[in-house]
Amino acid sequence: MQCLGRHVLAEVCGCRFEILNDLKKVQEIMVNAALEAGAEVREVAFHKFSPQGVSGVVVISESHLAIHTWPELGYAAVDVFTCGDRVNPWDACNYVAERFQAEEVSASEVRRGLMPESHRQVAVNI
Repeated sequence: MQCLGRHVLAEVCGCRFEILNDLKKVQEIMVNAALEAGAEVREVAFHKFSPQGVSGVVVISESHLAIHTWPELGYAAVDVFTCGDRVNPWDACNYVAERFQAEEVSASEVRRGLMPESHRQVAVNI
């Protein structure tokens, strides 16, 4: 399979409540994570929940970074997907974990790409 991109899914645990519940701080960290990894930021959208929690996405030319936080649990689900070879999703993931002052991170990488010609499905319009 030709690899078009790398998708890192991270469970970021033991983080500080004050950071995970601060919309501006979470947004700043996610944007800076993209920049630190060498990505080109295109769009940013974040939302603060009541009573706590933040969700957001940083759209980059190379794909995206996304997050949802549970401050009361010290937990953040972080998703970093980059296409091409120029941007390393692990650089962004590690930056986020460090800035959240995480005690533990469990992450895995999925290689995204095209299926071989023999396995492609044909879309049918109904």
